[in-house]
Amino acid sequence: MYSTTDFRKGLKIEVEGTPFEIVDFQHFKPGKGGAMVRTKLRNILTGRMQDITFRSGEKVDKPDLETRDMQFLYREADDLIFMDMTSYEQMQMATSVTGGKDGFLKDGQECRVLFYKGRPLDIDVPLTLALQVTDTEPGAKGDTVSNVTKPATLETGITVQVPIFVNIGDKIKIDTRTREYLGRE
Repeated sequence: MYSTTDFRKGLKIEVEGTPFEIVDFQHFKPGKGGAMVRTKLRNILTGRMQDITFRSGEKVDKPDLETRDMQFLYREADDLIFMDMTSYEQMQMATSVTGGKDGFLKDGQECRVLFYKGRPLDIDVPLTLALQVTDTEPGAKGDTVSNVTKPATLETGITVQVPIFVNIGDKIKIDTRTREYLGRE
């Protein structure tokens, strides 16, 4: 069990049988009465945000979460097929569950899969990835105005905004949280 003193951003807790991730929290002391903790929580199952206030010192449960190292094998319609790296057992996960993170998966890539009570919930991809540009418009010569961007399609199929000097075949670094261009590889 966790106490409200253990709260930090990213901590996963269970409230009334539902797993949540703490997005933000704030300790406060009203004029009278005991201290309280306001939290902004993301429902891990649905992705919805919820505000819950706890009394200071109140205890909450740890969710039945497990992470496994898995290898992404391939896409099949709207499903992602993974293989467990220890048991070599295959499992599938709906692309809708990943919150867009599936756009960063390449065939054969290793990642961590989060399970809740044996059901796959989410995937952890590295914070930065180096991906190859497969399609983009050529940049106009002499166009040196700063912060000019153009769309580029990467080898995994996602489209990101890149500076005009990036060409087809270049390997670029992408921040997987914000989908921002970080630089050339």
